[in-house]
Amino acid sequence: MKFIEEYRNPAAAHALAAELARTITRPWTLMEVCGGQTHAILRFGIDRLLPPALRLIHGPGCPVCVTPAGLIDQAVALTQRPEVILCSFGDMLRVPGRQGDLLHAKAAGGDVRIVYSPLDALALARREPTREVVFFAIGFETTAPANAMAAHQAKASGVNNFSLLVSQVLVGPAMDFILRSPGSQVQGFLAAGHAAAVTGVDELTELCRRHRVPVVVTGFEPVDLLDGILRCVRQLEQGRAELENAYARAVRPKGNIPALAMTRSVFEVIDREWRGLGILPASGLGLRADYADFDAALRFKLGPPPMGGDEECLGGQVMLGTLRPDQCPAFGKRCKPEHPLGAPMVSSEGACAAYFRFRGPAAGDR
Repeated sequence: MKFIEEYRNPAAAHALAAELARTITRPWTLMEVCGGQTHAILRFGIDRLLPPALRLIHGPGCPVCVTPAGLIDQAVALTQRPEVILCSFGDMLRVPGRQGDLLHAKAAGGDVRIVYSPLDALALARREPTREVVFFAIGFETTAPANAMAAHQAKASGVNNFSLLVSQVLVGPAMDFILRSPGSQVQGFLAAGHAAAVTGVDELTELCRRHRVPVVVTGFEPVDLLDGILRCVRQLEQGRAELENAYARAVRPKGNIPALAMTRSVFEVIDREWRGLGILPASGLGLRADYADFDAALRFKLGPPPMGGDEECLGGQVMLGTLRPDQCPAFGKRCKPEHPLGAPMVSSEGACAAYFRFRGPAAGDR
């Protein structure tokens, strides 16, 4: 509790905001990449402490939001097989695909189970040897080591009724894609501390050099975020573009070496579709050839998932930072958490869900 109080200390937060107001001399636009950071910014009103010249926009760092509709359709299709138990994190259940969502698939009789770790799904496969247990493996670098460990343990112990439906993505290529996108307004990044805790900072350092933008690795509490914002603005004001680690209590320069080794032994870098953004080169992970037996797409002959599927949702523009959630014409009207048009309104890390929860359904009318 003392630790949380330190990083949620109102006096410290207001002091950082005051220093920021004294530092900034011209307009700047920063993007916080992580959906967890977006929720913290809105929950604690950090955006309302910032000087008018500073604008925060919200990036694609919500793993649920970027999982393609076609892959959700494949997960739904698997639930229609009587031999399959489909395991997923809970926040995936209400994310819409073209053919509905996993919650409706469960209501229709599919065996869909919420787990808290891929190792829970592996344990279930051991207990249910006559069933096929499929874990919906989504996420950024933070979830990849555990998903890799599950496949590794399944192979090592001969659990042949376990497989992964994989939608693993990488944050660095997404940041690169945003900076290369026409009309990108991003002048500096707040990078997600939990991802950097796994990967280290080398990739982000290279991004700074390539694009000449500052990147500050930042935590998730109010003092963390305001400190990261202040550091980024100082760099911009001074004409610098460097990697700063403002989350040193969790992030080491080389990251989590054992976790990286496990990930690399099971997964390889591939092109992946991001929901609302299309295919991003070298932006995802897929199972290596020697783990092909644990690839649910191959095991069940699912084929390539159809692309697209978000004709009514403007989530891609939200994740690129070109549209604020409450600027979407459907926000709080046709699109609400109980009836989302797309993933950003229903995910616990989605920017639209954050605006709806902390600013209200009428935020777009103000």
